[in-house]
Order: sequence, then C-alpha cells, then structure tokens
Amino acid sequence: MGKGNVPRGGLDRYLESAYCAGMVDHFSHKPAAPLCVTLGDSNGLGPELACRLLGEVVRRSTDANTPTPEKGAGASARDICTSASAPDVCADGAGLQKEATAPLTTGAAQPDTSPDADTARHAAALLPFLAGRTVLCIGAEASLFAHTRKAFWTRVDTPGDALAAGPGIYLYEPPGLDGLDVRVGEATVSGGCAAGVALSAACDLLCAGVVPGVVTLPLHKAMLHTAGFDVPGHTEYLARRAGLADDEVCMHLCGDRLRVSLVTTHPPLREVADLVTRERVLRCLRLTAAFVRAVGLQGPVAVCGLNPHAGESGRIGREEIEVITPAIEDARREGLAVEGPFPADTLFHRAAGGGYPAVLAMYHDQGLGPLKLLHFSDAVNVTLGLPFVRTSVDHGTGFDIAGTGRASTGSFTAALQLACMLCDAKGR
Repeated sequence: MGKGNVPRGGLDRYLESAYCAGMVDHFSHKPAAPLCVTLGDSNGLGPELACRLLGEVVRRSTDANTPTPEKGAGASARDICTSASAPDVCADGAGLQKEATAPLTTGAAQPDTSPDADTARHAAALLPFLAGRTVLCIGAEASLFAHTRKAFWTRVDTPGDALAAGPGIYLYEPPGLDGLDVRVGEATVSGGCAAGVALSAACDLLCAGVVPGVVTLPLHKAMLHTAGFDVPGHTEYLARRAGLADDEVCMHLCGDRLRVSLVTTHPPLREVADLVTRERVLRCLRLTAAFVRAVGLQGPVAVCGLNPHAGESGRIGREEIEVITPAIEDARREGLAVEGPFPADTLFHRAAGGGYPAVLAMYHDQGLGPLKLLHFSDAVNVTLGLPFVRTSVDHGTGFDIAGTGRASTGSFTAALQLACMLCDAKGR
C-alpha cells in the first residue's frame, strides 16, 4: 500500500482497485489464517450486518461452485477466473483458491431477501479474502435468526470443531446464550450480556493463540456495564485480557484517504491535558509508525498540537513545548519518521491530500471529526499494541435503524478485509 497507490473516492473503488487485486493475489498463495467475529449486542446492528454481508458472501460462493455445463463438475471459481470464456466471474471478485471446490460453508443457504446494490458489491469484493478461510462468528444464534429464516452458517459445539472442519463460516454460541431474548432495536441488559460473553469467548481463543485476530461488531457500553462487564469498552477489555494496561494500546481509525491514531480515547475533555504525557505520546508514535510499515505505507507520521494553533509558541498553552515536542524528539532518536506538532485545523487537510500516511491526534473529536467527514461509512477501528489483530466497524449499535436494512455494510467489509490482511501478514 505504497504512498499514492490507494485511489481516492470511497470504499467501492478502493476494493475494486489494482492495489486490492494485487493484495488478494499476494495472500492467495499463502494459507489463510482463521478469524473470529464477535456479533456484539444481540439487539443492535451487528447480527444484521453479519446476515446481510456474510450471507451474501456465502450465496456468491455457493453459486460460484455450483456445477454448470459451462463450468463442468467440480470446477472452482478460480478455475473459471483463469478461463478466457468467463470474464464476468473474475470481475465479480469470486477468486477462490483453486483447491476450494466447495462453498465457504457446508449446508448453507442465502438470506431470505436479495441484497442491496452496495452490499452485493461489498460481498463480491470481500469473497476473495474469505475464500479458503475459517471464519468463526461468536454470539447468540437467536440474534441471527432475528434477521434471516435460513442459516448461512454451520453451528459448532466448540471453536475447535470449526478449525478442524476447514474453511467455512461457522457459529459458536457460548454457554449461557441459548434461548436469548432478542429485541431488535432495544437497549437491554441481555443484549449487553450477549456482547460481553461473546467478547470473553473470543479473548479465550486470542490469548491462547488459537486464532490470530478478531473483528468486533458493536456493543452498547451502558448495557455491557449493566450486565456486569466493568470496562469502558472493547479496546480496554481486549487490552486487559492480553495483560496490558489501558494506555499500552492505541486506538487507530483508518480509511483510504485518512488514518488517525488517538493519544486519549474517551475521557471528559477537561481531563485530556493531564492525560497527554510524554510517555503516552511516544508510545502512540511507536505503534502508529509500526502500523504504517505493516500496511506498506511510506512517509512520516504527523502529530497534532493539543491547543489551537499548536500553542502558538507557548502563548496559548505550553503542552506542545513541554510534552509533545520532547516526545517527537524521543521518537526521532529511535529512528522513527515523525513531524510536528502542527495546528490540527490545517494538518488534516494536508494529510487527506496525501501529505502524511497517518496523523496522531491528542483527543477523540480532534481526530475523529475529520476522519468521519471523509469516511463515515467505511472507516475501520484498529487497536494497536495488542499481541493479536483486532479490527472493528467504526460505528455503534444503531438501535434506531437496526433491522431496517438501512445501515451500510461498508465499514464491516473494510474491517474484515484489513483483518484478513493483517492476520495473514502476521503468519508470514
């Protein structure tokens, strides 16, 4: 993903780009690492998005592997893609590995309704990344049946059963979620419990090294707390389960034009200045620079000031002089490419124009306001510093639109794609 190689203009063009095709071809020659997906709050958007997107992926996989007179018995989608007689299949993104002559999951059926055009495009672009891969969804089966009458998944009794069975889309329902009361669109304690139990089960697999990565679908923090999970959210829970302090990981959100890391995440604004320390800024710079290298980008990480006009030489605030600049100098002494601190009101324009591969912002809204302006429907949340891969959608439970089909599958598509790339790269 060298600087300047990722096209601008949204997720669809990005997923259809030559860069994306090259990454698929690169990773298709290596074993696909297994991946788990937590369904999040059982009443929110997570189960719906899983049904719409993964269900369409399975439908396309099934269709691509159904023998026809043109294909011949047992022909795979990759066989068809290498045939000059079927260019439409190649363009549709159905690039399964040659040995994958069965659908992604056995006994699967498509969701009840035809997908919207965006979901169809997202599924077509995602299919090559999931082909040959074990995808283990974790959560309450009832939350999926609230959105479809036909299972696109294969249910397993243990996560090990899915790994032993081979590539496919599976569902593991942890103990305690059987018969869950699902109320789509409502904030309930049982929904928070479902999210917490699924996340706990995923962490068992991640911390044991059974799977290298997870994609998390959204939970409702208040319901999570009420259900007995006393943590601020996904990021902190994952860090603590990995044996790390909350400030040893870094929240990063990315799209094809702008990528932003945060020094602080969700504290009240009045507490931010005290939390922006030299050590914290340096740690986030290390993690962000490592992520930039991992995804193949080039150029220095740009750093925001905390105060307006980056403090204006101390006239508006001294954090830039006493904290942020010393951290930048520490990073440079370690050989990291870092520039700043810059006024945030001009920096994001330069970064979005290709001037920097990533930006380190000091607080939540400073960084995520510009990012969501550009990538409201396709940003990915990545937790940097964990010993395993974690990506997530960049939106919440969306109770107000859950079950309506109005939510975009774009962020979920991008989160799955990036997780596949990072997990496969981790295993090289």
